[in-house]
Formats: sequence, C-alpha cells, structure tokens
Amino acid sequence: MGSFVNLQQLCDNASSLESVDDIKAIKELVQSSYDWLTASFNKQPIDTLVTGRATFIDCLLQRIWHLYGLEDAKHLALCAVGGYGRGHLQPYSDIDLLIVSKKALKPDVKEKIGMFITLLWDIKLDVGQSVRTIKETVKLAKEDISIATNLVESRYLCGCEDTFEDLWHAVNVKSSWTSQAFFVAKYEEQQARHAKFNGTSYNLEPNIKENPGCLRDIQSIGWVAKKHFREYDGWNLVGHGYFTENEHAELIECRMALWRIRFALHMVAGRSENRLLFDYQTDVARMLEYGDDNKTAVEKMMKAFFRTVRRVTELNQLLLQRFRYDMLNQSIQCQQTINDDFCLSDGRISPRHENVFPTPEAILDFLRVIADTPDTVGLDTDCIRQLRNARRRFQDTYYVEREACRVKLIELFKHPHFFDFAWDIMHQYGILQSYLPQWDHIVGMMQFDLFHAYTVDEHTHRLVKHVNHYFSDRNVEFPRCGRIVKNLDKPELLYIAAIFHDIAKGRNGDHSTLGAKDVASFCEAHNIVSSDAELIAWLVENHLLMSVVAQRRDIYDPDVVNDFATAVRSQGHLNLLYALTLADIRATNDNLWNDWKSSLLRELYLMTQKALDNGLQCGVTMQERVELHKSKALASLQQQGIDDAALMTLWSRFEDDYFARFRPEQIAWHSREILAFEPIEDDAVMLIKTNNDIAKGGTELLMYGKDRPALFAQIASVLDSRNCTIRDAHIAVTRDGHVFDSMLILENDGSRIDSESRMRSIEAAIADQLLKPGRNHTNTRKLSRQHKQLNVPVKVRFYSAQDDATLIELEALDAPGILAKVGHAFVDCKLTLKLAKIATIGERAEDVFIVSNEQGKALTPEEQTALKKRILFKLDQLEDINIP
Repeated sequence: MGSFVNLQQLCDNASSLESVDDIKAIKELVQSSYDWLTASFNKQPIDTLVTGRATFIDCLLQRIWHLYGLEDAKHLALCAVGGYGRGHLQPYSDIDLLIVSKKALKPDVKEKIGMFITLLWDIKLDVGQSVRTIKETVKLAKEDISIATNLVESRYLCGCEDTFEDLWHAVNVKSSWTSQAFFVAKYEEQQARHAKFNGTSYNLEPNIKENPGCLRDIQSIGWVAKKHFREYDGWNLVGHGYFTENEHAELIECRMALWRIRFALHMVAGRSENRLLFDYQTDVARMLEYGDDNKTAVEKMMKAFFRTVRRVTELNQLLLQRFRYDMLNQSIQCQQTINDDFCLSDGRISPRHENVFPTPEAILDFLRVIADTPDTVGLDTDCIRQLRNARRRFQDTYYVEREACRVKLIELFKHPHFFDFAWDIMHQYGILQSYLPQWDHIVGMMQFDLFHAYTVDEHTHRLVKHVNHYFSDRNVEFPRCGRIVKNLDKPELLYIAAIFHDIAKGRNGDHSTLGAKDVASFCEAHNIVSSDAELIAWLVENHLLMSVVAQRRDIYDPDVVNDFATAVRSQGHLNLLYALTLADIRATNDNLWNDWKSSLLRELYLMTQKALDNGLQCGVTMQERVELHKSKALASLQQQGIDDAALMTLWSRFEDDYFARFRPEQIAWHSREILAFEPIEDDAVMLIKTNNDIAKGGTELLMYGKDRPALFAQIASVLDSRNCTIRDAHIAVTRDGHVFDSMLILENDGSRIDSESRMRSIEAAIADQLLKPGRNHTNTRKLSRQHKQLNVPVKVRFYSAQDDATLIELEALDAPGILAKVGHAFVDCKLTLKLAKIATIGERAEDVFIVSNEQGKALTPEEQTALKKRILFKLDQLEDINIP
C-alpha cells in the first residue's frame, strides 16, 4: 500500500478499497494508520490524532459496509456508540458499533453482517458490536444505564439514516431515562467508581480512564449535558451559564493532557491499556519527552499527571454540584448567614458577594470560617469558582512572604477544629501550595517504589488527619495516642512537625535533616519560641528513628533501649515521637499497619518509658522485666499443675534475655510444650508448634530440639513456598545444646494465619523438610509483576552489636527464597544465627541478623568480607536480584 504521510491519504485509500477479499491490503492499510499515529505523536495536536483515528475508521467501515452490499438492506443502519460515537478513538480503544434495524433481519442480511464483523476481527480491529432492532435497543436502554449512556453518544455512520433518526428519537426523547434520573444514576456511578480507588487519584499505578479526576470524570460532565440540554459541544455549557470560557478552556487542556498520556500508553503497550503500570511508565515518560533519566522522567510525568487530575476534580465538582440543583429542581432548604462574606447553604459554604477573596489574607480568613462552622460539609459552586480564581490571581507570590498571612496561619494551626475539615480544603484546593514554596515542591511528587502508595503531599495530608483522629471522641483504636495528645499544652507543635516531616523529599539529600532546617526557618519566620522550634525540628529530624529501631533492632537488648532512650531524652519527646511514628506508618500505605508493627512500637515505647523513669538504667529495667515475667508465668503454670522441679530445670537452661523478650503467656506456653515433648529421645525429631493466640501481632512458630545445620534456611524456604513471611525470629542455643527457635510469621499480606488447618499443614511441611536435610525445599513462588520493574541493588552492612555478636543489615529486592539463601550463607561460613528481624518495605527486603562465629564471638573483618561474598554469591542464584 506504500507509506502515508497524512490523514487524508489514509482516508482516500480506505474509501477506494476495491475488494474485501484482499485481506493483506486492508491489514497494510490499518498498519499504515498506526504508523501515521506514531510518526505524528509529537508533531501534531493530540486531538488531531484522536479524532483523526476515528475519521479513518469511519472511512474504512463505510467502505467495507458498502463492499458487502449492506447499503441495499432496507431500514438498516450502522452506528458508532460510546467513545467512538463521540468521534474519539485512542490507538487501541474498542470500536463500539451498533447495527440497528426497524424489523427483524432476513437470513441473507444476517449472513452479510456476520461476514462484515468477521472481517473486522480478521484485520485485528478491537470491535465491540451489537445487532438489534430499535425496539430491542430501547428496551435494553431502559434497563441498563451503561447502554443508555452509550446511546446518548450514538453517531450515524452509514446505511438507512431514517432508521438512525428513529432510534435517536426513541432513546433520547421517549426514553424512560429522564434527565433527572439519568443524572442521579451517573452521579451515583461516579461515586461508586471513586470509592474503588479509595477516593483518590494518588495511586501508584493510576488508571488514566477510571481514576478520580481522570477521563471518566470529564466524560460524566458531557453525558449529563448531552442528556439534559441535547448539547453535543461542551462549549455550549458556557452559553448556558455553567462554565466560564476560561473553565471550559481549562477542562479541554486537562483532557488533552490525559489524552496524550493515554495515547502514549496504548502505543507502548501495543493494546488497549488504561493502567499506567510500572511496566510502561518509563517508556511512556520517554515518549512524552520528559527526558532519558528513567526515574526522574517518571517522577516528572507523574507530578504533572497528579496536578492535572486535581484540576479536573475541581471542575467536575463545580459543575456536577450545579447540575444537581438545576436538574433535580432542588432549592436550598437551609441557609444560615455566617458573616458579611459567607453563608451556609445546605451545609456548603457559599459567598454572599462576588469578591470574597480580595487578598491572600482573606483566603486564610475563609479557612477560619470553616473551622468555626462545624456543620460545613463542602463548598458550593460559586465558592469553588471564586477560590480557584483567587488562587490564580495571587500566584505570583507565596503567601508566607506576607506578615499578616503568617500570623493568621499560626492562629489556624492553634484552632481546635482547623484540622477537622478546613485542613482538607487547604490541601484539596492548593492553598498550602500557594502559601509555602516547600509544599509546592512536593505536590504530586510520587516516589518510584511499592512502599509509598501516595504522593508526598497526599501522604502528609493523611498523616495529619491520623494525628487529628487521636483528638476525636471516636478514637477507640489508639487510646495511648489519645491520652498523649489530649495532654498537650500546644498541639500545634505536633501538627507542624507532621506537616514538615517529609517536606524535603526529592532534594538529593537526607530529607529528615533538610526538613529540620526548613521547619526551623518556618518557626523563626512565624515567631514560634525557640524551645518549641527546637522540639519541632527534633521531631522532623528524628521522625524515622522509632520505626527503624522497633523494626530493625533488637529492642530487648538493653544497649539498644539505652541508645534510643538517650536519643529521645524525655518522656515528652517519646510521647510525641510515638504519636507521629504511628500516624506516619498508617498514612504511608493502607496495607502497612498491622498488629505486629503495633506491638513492636508499643513494646519499645513501654521499655523506653521505664528506662527514662530509671534514669536510663536499662539493665535494671530489663532485670525487673525478667523477674516480673518469670513470676507471672510461674503462677500460671502452677495453676495448671506443672512440676516445679522440672520447670526450674528447664528455665535454668535459658539466658535472662529469653525471659525479658517473651511475655509471661508465651513463656508458659513454651514451657508446657517443651516439658511435654522432652521425653522423646530421638534426636531427629523436633518440637514444631504454632499458636495464634498469645503472640502480639501474628502467629508464633515454636521449634525446639537438638541443634542442626541450616535449620533457619530450611524453615524459611518452607514458609516462603507456603506464602508466609517471617517478621521476627529469635534463635537461641540453650546451655545444654538444644536449639530454641521462636518466629513470628504472617501471611504475605500481613494478616495472621487464622486457619487451624493451615497452621497444622505448615507444621507438617516443616517436619517433612527437616527429615530431608540434604535437600532444599522446592519454592514455586514467583516474583510479582510490579517487583520485576524495580531496581534494588543488594547492600550488606556490618555493625558491632556486642563482643559476642555482629549485626548485619541486608537490603535487596524482596524476591522469593531470599531468606533461605541467606540462611545457607550463614551455614557455609559456620556462623550461628541469634536473631533475625525481617522487614519488607514495599519492594525492598530490609532485614537485620545478629550472628556469632564458631568461637561465639563477633565476626572479624576477614569473616565479614567472606560472609558478604557468600551472601552475594547465594543471592546471585535468584532471578531478578541486582548484584552491583
């Protein structure tokens, strides 16, 4: 067919096809259309390509329809519906067709239609088709809002035009879907769709079509307008007074931006794909000319995307709210005057005149109005419009540069109800972005990992809301945090620390250190007293400290608790850090918070509190804990008729740190199981028990018996193959040479193993594997699609733990089998594993191990080097692990 350089040539060649039998020629023509789209992407406006694709398909379908003689069939029409009906087609979008007739079709016509559809499939067009009479179509449209919506956008292609006109009249004029009923159905449909995405567009792999603020939200406006006004050009909404010219132009601009992303996504995927998956983000960013630095290019693309969808969300809210009143013939039921500028109309703040935001100070005063008016549920259309216009009018300067604004902001932060709803408005409508340049920098900033589910600004917004929840009477989940915040003299200090904790992300440095400097400058500019400013800066600089210590250190080691308590300094610092840390973890990813993390933070908090009470005498604190746990466990066991002598003999084999580490209920369970097991004389048999009731945060796996090589590696391999994860492991060799292993295990999604039969099957699988010491357990778990797209170089670091042990930090991609490989490396180097703390941070395995050498000492530099080489060698055997 040759190469085509423009759309007109494509259409001319489609219209001049001579035969439907030359499949090869038609396929070449279709391929040429894709070649034109690809070559024109960065040379022509995106709407030219999207409408041009539909125009080409129109010409092709019309010609094929003619060649099959379907024009001769009476009262038969070919119609475009859905997106194709709008005259828009992305490269691989479905081509939705309706073949409609006035009466039932004759056999010969049915046969021709069958050949027509088959040919379209043969030339690889993604066609969705329906063949119906007008009566059938109207009946289905009355029953199904999706069909009714598609028909609202129906478009005549060829055939009997009278038939199409009769259909259009029947569906749009006589249909049972009144514009009121249609609006309610589409509004509820949008709310349900938003709920599927947790009400946010800030998802790691957003759906360009379905996410809140994306193309469906723009289409919803068009569907409602077409149904109600019979208007098929959005420009006419300006004439009806629903949009200003600037708002209409902005909506078109946003649509163009989303179209470009979706177009590039289709071309990169080579199919109809609306999810901006990790697999495609780098290539899409490159196609959109964001640069060749993959990570930076993706982050720039995502930042632009998230800022676009926020604008669409505002416009969608503005218009649909106005539609709701007008189309449902609703009037304001309750209006309450607030002041000279605002009133409350059905729970929504409404301006009383046309210039309620003459200055940036007035915008902050508006937030004070919301904070003072607890019945506020939102902003009305006029308020949204005036706020958006004011935001643009004052965009040449940041509000922080105005002294009066600085005074008003701190007054807001001190308001007991500001963070209830006014904070949401401040975030949603870009007011803090207009106030503070550092916040402006993080708006829409997405990090390229599986740990952070939201952009930096959205994560911080959610963190602040979690902190605010502590103050609420509805807070029953976190009573300790509730007590902490309600005893604060200055709650605003915690809120400011929360706002600034991640504000320095993306600046090529330690964001905690840079953020502390930022907040110190903020405090100085806002006249916050130096002692308070120092506390806030300390919280920002150390906001990760408690999480790191709890999840990556042995919190039952007195030295670890002593170091942490020394860093924390006081009970007040500890309280604030605990509340901030808990909120931070919960706001990072909805799937991160679980009972295990809760128990770790709680244990560290309580032990640090006790150490501070004892003047940092952590050894005393731990000894008190040992004696307390022993006495409680003994009392419980005596009630169950345990033999005291046997029990004391058993306990004499354990070091004191065992009794400090485990709760009395756990010690009692361990003792019962071991004493019942010990009469077994076969050294090959091990005690293997699971318990879902006594360990905080997960299922405890207890193993006891004669020590053997590669035990941890074998257990890890079995658990990994069973889709379980080890979160904590305490490995001890008793004074008489028995190995005692206690592991906290969870399902891979972080939940407890709550099935009794599943626990028994895990016990059996481990027992079976231990009878095959020379064989590795076969692991069939595969790396997820998302993990495969991420690059996590392996890092192995060594630290001095005590004279008799070395702490090892391992960072790597969380690939199946990683723990088993590391366990085998320890065996190869003749090391004893004492403790393992396993953390999965998104796609990253961040694990900590405490080991001793053959002599029971810390590793020498030579042993560290040998172990690192062995770990890298073992991990190199795993697919997708990146060895530097």
